[in-house]
Amino acid sequence: MPQQILIVLHQEQSTPGRIGQALQRRGYDLDIRRPALGDDLPETMERHAGAVIFGGPMSANDPDEFIRREIDWINVPLKEGAPFLGVCLGAQQLVKTLGGSVTPHPQGCAEVGYYPIRPTAAGNRLMRWPEVVYQWHREGFDVPDGAELLVEGDMFANQAFRVGPCAFGVQFHAELTLAMMHRWTVYGAARMDMPGAQGRRDHFEGRSVHDPEIRRWLEDFLDLWIAADARQDRAPRHAEAAE
Repeated sequence: MPQQILIVLHQEQSTPGRIGQALQRRGYDLDIRRPALGDDLPETMERHAGAVIFGGPMSANDPDEFIRREIDWINVPLKEGAPFLGVCLGAQQLVKTLGGSVTPHPQGCAEVGYYPIRPTAAGNRLMRWPEVVYQWHREGFDVPDGAELLVEGDMFANQAFRVGPCAFGVQFHAELTLAMMHRWTVYGAARMDMPGAQGRRDHFEGRSVHDPEIRRWLEDFLDLWIAADARQDRAPRHAEAAE
């Protein structure tokens, strides 16, 4: 049975953060690939228990070849019923794969920092969500046909959705470690000057308040995500993979 999770990152210094750490604690190896730097993507999910595409400073609307290749590739886990998770850019790429739109905020606003979210009725049926999450984006997405909206927000209405039992897109960054926050707020400082964005001090103060609930959510969500594998006879269960 597959014991690897495919991890797609977009910059040389990027890491899968807490998501990667949590998956490793569950017994999975991480197969890290960076298509932007020339890495290929598998033709099938036979050797992988799931796939996660993370965020980056680029847009799902960019014409770069690797962006188009990733959007097309998402059809592989979708068709095979393998767990797929898109985070921020990855969620927006999932939307594009499904024929939806990714657009800037009409007033040029950005969510950069901690912002409240609200689960929909479908989201509440699925699990308990954090009340406030960490964001770093200036584009949002519509909910494509066939997808189910799970979480809403104020500035950007659509925050998380599901397609079938196995594919999820989330706009926010539960994977963020403290080291990542330091790095993002230095190298991405210009984003904090955009309308709607929060200043660097607010990021660290927000973390001290909201991070425990986000950590709890991530642990619960990853268990649910892995267990949702439609390839029931091939995917490892949490109990088998745990230490």
